[in-house]
Amino acid sequence: MNVADKHSDTVYLTALKGSKAARSPIAASWRRCLDVYGLSPDQPAKPRMLDEAAFRQAREQMDHLIAASMDELDRLFQTVGRSGCCLVLADAQGVVLERRSAAGDDVDFRKLGLWQQAEWSEASVGTNGIGTALADERPVIIHRDQHFLSANIALSCATVPIRDHRGQVAAALDISTCRHDVTDLSMTILAQALRDAAIRVETNLFRMAFPMARIIMVPNSTAPAALLAVDGDDLVLGATRAARMALQIDDQSIAAGLPAADALNEKHHDIGGDLFDAERSALRRVLLRAKGNVSRAAQLLGISRATLHRKMKRFDIQ
Repeated sequence: MNVADKHSDTVYLTALKGSKAARSPIAASWRRCLDVYGLSPDQPAKPRMLDEAAFRQAREQMDHLIAASMDELDRLFQTVGRSGCCLVLADAQGVVLERRSAAGDDVDFRKLGLWQQAEWSEASVGTNGIGTALADERPVIIHRDQHFLSANIALSCATVPIRDHRGQVAAALDISTCRHDVTDLSMTILAQALRDAAIRVETNLFRMAFPMARIIMVPNSTAPAALLAVDGDDLVLGATRAARMALQIDDQSIAAGLPAADALNEKHHDIGGDLFDAERSALRRVLLRAKGNVSRAAQLLGISRATLHRKMKRFDIQ
């Protein structure tokens, strides 16, 4: 029995039996491939290729994502590119939008289908880093014979989903290699580098979505990139997934109007106290802009010098 046949038998036996192993994430993906997508582990591995028009449209729809990712792709490729790795950015359907690999490795990766226009969804090529990370909405490592198709068992993949400004999965960032000496430890290290890059891409996307907003990091959050976008009236405009989970907020609460102080569970005052603090803060800002010149500050506020002095006394501003 050759390696491909042995792998096919393993897939069928593991996916169909009701053991604990069959309920693992990999086996669950294999089961989807068999039952939902109607795939067979011994079928050809070539992914579906989009035609030029469809691919152009896919890229145009993800222009903002590509722009937010380019620096991270280049930076990451400088680290892993010489080690025989292919770096891929795919959209939410698994279509490869951008890729990086060394020129000497391009022939091998192109034969495998790790190329622009290829669709690496689970429905197209079974269990794989890109498709399974998108299907499960979580980072995955698919190491060699954990792939569904026997033709892909030479690949090892680490993939991390990328979420948009609303916390929805919008893309996947993947590192794949055909090296036979790749270990579980090295794939874990690559996966961590991917997570760090994905967080920076998500932060870029969030800032791009709210260019005029003030960006606040959620205090005391252990999750990276727990960010809020806040307008000039201290109302929350948006939140990353990490912030939504940490603060238990969603699109409905944001749309209804959510003060940032309420979202962050900061110390509350009554309405009069809030107004008092707001006016005091406004006066302090104007005085700082005027470099302590009371006459200039009064002019900026459109009030008399005497009125400003009274307000400064009331608010205990020196």
